[in-house]
Amino acid sequence: MRYYVKWFFVVLLISSLTSFIEKDKPVRGLSVGEYAPDFVMVDALSKENIPAHKRLSELHGDYVLVNFWASYNAQSRIRNIELSRALEEKNAHRQIEFVSVSFDDYASIFHETVRKDGIVGASCFVDTAGEKSNIFKDYELKNGLTNYLLDENGMIIAKNISVEELSAYLN
Repeated sequence: MRYYVKWFFVVLLISSLTSFIEKDKPVRGLSVGEYAPDFVMVDALSKENIPAHKRLSELHGDYVLVNFWASYNAQSRIRNIELSRALEEKNAHRQIEFVSVSFDDYASIFHETVRKDGIVGASCFVDTAGEKSNIFKDYELKNGLTNYLLDENGMIIAKNISVEELSAYLN
C-alpha cells in the first residue's frame, strides 16, 4: 500500500510541475521587428450611438500599445485592466496610445465587462467575429491573446509586455 501511495505522490508532483512548464511557453504570433497589420476599429463605446471608424495606421506618429483580450479569458482580461490603469496613472503626457481589442462574441458582454472593469481613457473595441476575425488571423493569435507595443512607425518593439516593462518604457 505504501508503495502505491509513494508513486501516487511522485506522479502528482510531476504532473503539477509540467503544468507550470506549459504555462510558461511563449505565445506565438507576430514577432518583434515586424510591422503590425493595419485594421479598422469601430468605437463600440461611442456616446453618439454612431459607430466611429478609425484605422490603427491613423495612430502612426505615436507609440501604441495594442492589447488583445476577451472577457472569457481571465488572464487576458486581468492584463487589460492592469495595463489600462498603469497607462492612466503614468501616461500624463500621452506618450503611449492604448488600443484595447476584445474578441467577445457579443457586444453586450463586452460593454458590461468594460463597465465592470472600469476601463477608461482607452480606445476600446470589440470584434464580435472572435477567433474567426481577420484581426485574430492577421496577428496570429491562435495560441493565445497577447499585446504589442508599436513604435511611431507601426513596428512591433515589444510583445506580451507586463505592467513593469511598460513602466520602464514610460520612464
